[in-house]
Amino acid sequence: MFKIVMIIALAILAMAWVAYGIWRYRENLREKRGEKPTTEHLEKIRNSFEEYAKKLKNYERKPYKRE
Repeated sequence: MFKIVMIIALAILAMAWVAYGIWRYRENLREKRGEKPTTEHLEKIRNSFEEYAKKLKNYERKPYKRE
């Protein structure tokens, strides 16, 4: 009885690993095919960083006066 249970458990485990491998393969293909959709939060961060970079580009430092 124990042998039968172990054989069934190993068969189920093997099928689970095969299903997991197929799932990972499909996920890798999906990632290689295209970009992930950008979220609204990420888009806001990118825009704010671009604005900040433009401000820094035009920034002129005040000269330091020694007394």
